[in-house]
Amino acid sequence: MVCVSHSEQSLKPEGSGHPAPVHAAYAQVARGYYPQIVALFTATLIISNICATKGVEFFGDRSVTFGPLQILPIVTDGAFFLFPLAYILGDVLSEVYGFRATRRAIYCGFAALVLTVLCFAVVLNLPAASFYENQEALRSVIAPVPRLVLAGLAGYFVGQLLNSAVLVLIKERTKERHLWARLIGSTVVGEFADTLIFCSIAAGAIGIETTAQFVNFVIVGFLWKTLCEIVVMPITYRVIAVLKKREPNYAPITADPLHS
Repeated sequence: MVCVSHSEQSLKPEGSGHPAPVHAAYAQVARGYYPQIVALFTATLIISNICATKGVEFFGDRSVTFGPLQILPIVTDGAFFLFPLAYILGDVLSEVYGFRATRRAIYCGFAALVLTVLCFAVVLNLPAASFYENQEALRSVIAPVPRLVLAGLAGYFVGQLLNSAVLVLIKERTKERHLWARLIGSTVVGEFADTLIFCSIAAGAIGIETTAQFVNFVIVGFLWKTLCEIVVMPITYRVIAVLKKREPNYAPITADPLHS
């Protein structure tokens, strides 16, 4: 006797002796908030790498130095206001879903970013229409992106993985206590590695030429991102609490947190 599953029966054609399907067949989307967070994480990655093509300078009419360190003007890139969101989302993913799920989200973001770069390359090399007058303007905006993408990929890969790994390792010791320590500790490690790598590769692409500007670029970026993490921590706490409450399978694990 051959057993036929209910799903197989529902896909039998008419006249086969089995009831025809009532509706067309579809796969079910997994429940939970993970896909939405990954989508926002990926969008943040793509948008920030495009915004980073613009060099930004605050207090450009002033010059303050402390030894080799340039205090003013403050030099950064156009993604300074958005970039911290990526680490906040990375913290949420790591705290609620674990290292393996966060690593998968990072890979998804990288794949989307590579696709973005390839699309930009195709667009730049397509023959411009006779009435299109913005080819050089377009090139000046997105042509530096590949170098910034390399910087972003290297920085994100090291920084986000370190951020996630540090958070889950601290959580393994503290369990549900001292969330603030996990958020700040992981951010300090991850952001410093990310900022140093990104700035080392991207500095020339956005017009940073001197050592003083580079040191300022690194320090301002690191302090800004870390400060943002601390400022929005009450919101991060709330988001994490809601997700833990609403995710039905949130529970202690029995395996190594870096491999579960």
